[in-house]
Parts: sequence; C-alpha cells; structure tokens
Amino acid sequence: MRSALPPEEPNKPSGEGAEDAQPAASAAKGAEKDRENSTDKGAEKHTGNGGEATAEATAEATAEASGGGPGGEPSAADPAGGEEEQSGRRRLARSLWPPKVSRAQLTVALLLFVLGLGLAIQVASNSESSALRGARQEDLVRILDELDDRTQRLEDEKQRLDDQRTELENSSDQAEEARKQTIEKERQLGVLAGTVAAQGPGITLTVTDARGAVEADMLLDAIQELRAAGAEAIQINDVRVVASTYLEDAEGGVRVDGRKVASPYRFKVIGKPKDLEPALNIPGGVVQTLEKEQATVAVAQAEKIVVDALRRANRPDYARSSS
Repeated sequence: MRSALPPEEPNKPSGEGAEDAQPAASAAKGAEKDRENSTDKGAEKHTGNGGEATAEATAEATAEASGGGPGGEPSAADPAGGEEEQSGRRRLARSLWPPKVSRAQLTVALLLFVLGLGLAIQVASNSESSALRGARQEDLVRILDELDDRTQRLEDEKQRLDDQRTELENSSDQAEEARKQTIEKERQLGVLAGTVAAQGPGITLTVTDARGAVEADMLLDAIQELRAAGAEAIQINDVRVVASTYLEDAEGGVRVDGRKVASPYRFKVIGKPKDLEPALNIPGGVVQTLEKEQATVAVAQAEKIVVDALRRANRPDYARSSS
C-alpha cells in the first residue's frame, strides 16, 4: 500500500532559492529602518539646536525627499512652476489694464484740468495786454506824448466851454452873444458832419495796394487811429468820412458809404501833424499792418490840407431841437 504524501506549502521557498530570498527581504527591511532612523535623527538634531527648526525646514526636507529642487521650488523638469509664473503675469496685466479709476480720482483730475485751463487763459490775457512790452524806449515815449496831448486837448475843450458860459453870463446883450456862439457851433458841427469844406494843417496818407490784399477793416483801423489822435476832418479819395461812415470789401477795392474806392487810397486828414503821424507808426500799428500785406504806405505832413468832399445834410425824421 502507498501512503499519502503531505501537501506542499505553495509559497514557501525551498532549497537554495529559499536561502537567497531570506537575506534579500531582511536587507530591504534594514534599509527602510535606516531611512526612518535617519529622518528621526535629523528631526531630533534640528530640535536640539535651541529649538530653531521651523516648518520651512521640514517642508524643504519633504521637498528634497520627494525629488523637488532645493528650497522647495519645483525642479526644471516640473512644468507647474512655469504655469504658475505665466498665471502671475496674466494677473498682473489684468490688474494694470484696463485701468480702474475711482470717482474721487476723476473729480481730482477734473479739478486739475479746470485749474490748468484757467492758468492758460490768464497767461494768454496777460500776454495780449502787454503788447507794448517789447517796444523800444523811443516808441513808448512817443505813445506817452500822444496820451498827454490828448489829455491837453480835452482840457482845452473844457476851458473853451467854460469861457463861453462865462461870456453868456457876463454879456450885456446875452441874445447877441448866444447868436454868435450858435453860428460858431454850427460851423464846427458842419465840419464834423461833412456838410462844409475845411482846411488846416494835417497829413496825407497814401496806401498803394498792388496785390489787392488790403481789406476794409484795415482802412477802418486807420480811421480809428486818426480820430483817436485828434483828427478833425478826414477824406478818403473823394468820399468824406463822418461819424456814420461804414466800410465794406468790394471786388477790386473797398466801398466807403456805398461808394467804391480803389487803390491807391489817399487820406486827407486835418489835425495836429505831430500827433497824427506817430499814431500811425506805433509798433504793431496801421503802417506795420499794411506793410505786412506788402502794401506801400507813405505819410507826409503839410501846413495846409484841404478837405472839400461834402455830404448832403439829411434832415432828421423825428428829432427836433428842444431850444
């Protein structure tokens, strides 16, 4: 009879293979135990140095153990660091653009803009008001002389009117004296109104415009300067200039009170020559303005100027004398 053999253990090594497997297993266990001991020793060493070990050192050790770079930073082979850097740049760009402005910032910007605009306007107005700042000394002296002469003329007119009043009050025949003064006043008003001819010292102003660049407003400026300098009678070519005179541009010339005059424009002006000529030659005045348009300007003084262009006296429709 055959006896039954006992069953074999399936995973139990036998012979030389079993002997070789047992040392390998014990070696693996020893390595794992050594690694645990080294970790515990490192922790104890950091703890023993005055308690200076921190969570950062522990994290660094963990990162080194897991294969990361020093300092816990990702290694070059790890793409997570590059992605985080790009994400940070995108967040920075989004925070800078588009700009986010608060209501307070807008209010301050608006106030600064208004302040700057006001300063610019103030500087421009100061520059315009100081047009004579760059004038020569002799020009400034001449302008002051003109102002003094104008003031003297007004004082003389005031004195003359005071004398007339005194004569009327002291005259034995007040009616006759009033009649004489009325005739004299009529003559003066006739000269101003252009209904009578006039003669006296003054100047002639000739403007030759070969290019046709002289406009009506330039001639009007000349008339205003002459009036301000004391001109008593003005005539342009064959048209008498009075208080109601108007000028407008026309083809090939200028219309004065509806009558066309062409170059050369000849002004006959009665007044004090020493006042009239400097008024035209002030810096930036009539002569310089016309010469900028390449017009030829000539001013000549004369002891006798005849203004003989007349205007018809128009009777007012509604106004009547109250005397």
